[in-house]
Amino acid sequence: MRVLEVDHPLVAHKLTVLRDKTTPSPVFRQLTEELVTLLAYEATRDVRTEPVEIETPVTLTIGTAFTKPTPLVVPILRAGLGMLEGMTKLVPTAEVGFLGMARNEETLDVITYAERLPADLTGRQVFVLDPMLATGGTLREAIKFLFARGAADVTCICLLAAPEGLQALRDELEDTNVSIVVASIDERLNEKAYIVPGLGDAGDRLYGVAG
Repeated sequence: MRVLEVDHPLVAHKLTVLRDKTTPSPVFRQLTEELVTLLAYEATRDVRTEPVEIETPVTLTIGTAFTKPTPLVVPILRAGLGMLEGMTKLVPTAEVGFLGMARNEETLDVITYAERLPADLTGRQVFVLDPMLATGGTLREAIKFLFARGAADVTCICLLAAPEGLQALRDELEDTNVSIVVASIDERLNEKAYIVPGLGDAGDRLYGVAG
């Protein structure tokens, strides 16, 4: 398992605004999209490509294209949806699947309540979108789910990660072909398993709280 904390002034600036509790949802959504595009640039560095011949207005030349099958992007519902636009802007030819996983706030167990994915992921490169890597439970189960369907490698793009969550993933996935790309590795989890200093509940800040 590989972990990359992206060290870039634009990433740090946008993340600072996201952390601010006074940032309204429309601005939060916009900045999340922009931040994910920056993270995705690093996350796709090892995406598989092949040479292709094309004709420019001047001559024939050799360019680069994604190999088949193309990458699969999987946002974890619901908060991961707020990251999807930023990812697909960078990789518009990628296919998109959906995985609904949630943490029971009392037991901290992870439940799967929805999925829309190909039955066979053999050989696929998969990019998972989930804003917060807190306890690591949701991502751990998502990664296992994808590998069980044959995924070749899984790259997770997160806004924030807690050291406890990263360690939990290492404990179970150290020898797997998994990469974690994150804007910041924060200090710790609090007693409610929220990331500190964090940015609160990413889903609520993206979409508001349904009353």
